[in-house]
Amino acid sequence: DKSIAYVKAKAAAARAGRPFFLYLPLPAPHTPIVPVPPFKDASGLNPYADFVMQVDHLMGQLLDVVKAAGLDENTLVIFTSDNGCSPEANFPLLAQHDHDPSGPFRGHKADIYEGGHRVPLLARWPAAIPPGRTTDTLTCLTDIYPTLAEITRQPRAKEGGEDGFSLLPVFMGKGKSARDTLISHSVEGSFAIRQGDWKLCLCRGSGGWSAPKENVAKKQGLPPLQLFDLKDDPAETTNVAADHPAEVSRLLQVLQTQVAAGRCTPGEPLGNDRNVTFLPAGVSLPGD
Repeated sequence: DKSIAYVKAKAAAARAGRPFFLYLPLPAPHTPIVPVPPFKDASGLNPYADFVMQVDHLMGQLLDVVKAAGLDENTLVIFTSDNGCSPEANFPLLAQHDHDPSGPFRGHKADIYEGGHRVPLLARWPAAIPPGRTTDTLTCLTDIYPTLAEITRQPRAKEGGEDGFSLLPVFMGKGKSARDTLISHSVEGSFAIRQGDWKLCLCRGSGGWSAPKENVAKKQGLPPLQLFDLKDDPAETTNVAADHPAEVSRLLQVLQTQVAAGRCTPGEPLGNDRNVTFLPAGVSLPGD
């Protein structure tokens, strides 16, 4: 309701050329999963699906207000999530109805695997983005800040957006972003880095909530690093670290360099507020 009131209050100024910014971090469909009537039991699946329907309805209401205000054509709306789906959604029950929130990807929220990090990112901007366009451009939520800065012609600050690349060329259909790598980590703090088709995970298992957890993976004798070829193995089923030691070393070096610089974009190093340990004591790289 406050977001709707905000749009209405800013509408006249926006029509006169003074744009507004609205950040709406809905608590749904995060836990606790508490859909309200009329969405409770509306999906016919489970409360989580009901909650997702509630989010869909709320977004529809907000878009209707934008349209009624005469701002629909030139308003950029970005809809996304900060992580993969939580296991609290009850994956086994949803699977009985032929639905898997992680799709073809392994894992879920908290994990180092793709199911923990791949999320929808939908951008709606009728005046600039043709409907139905898709892209496989490597993207991170940190890219939103510099994207909005470029759209609104704001100068790039020395600090702020140091891990983001503008998505405006992607939105406009003029190519991919300048992003070449993507660093992520699991809920337990294990790092991963993607570059091209390669993804290096600095943990033995999921690094999160799904199996195998790190202590179990260690008892099973699983290697301390995982390397996946996401082009041939998007489900991350086969660890090929032992077959590609040079790629492991190279990706680890890229990760260490970017973290030490405090940024993945060009510019003056910013450093970090703490020392970062990438590999546990006693762990060596394949081929060493």
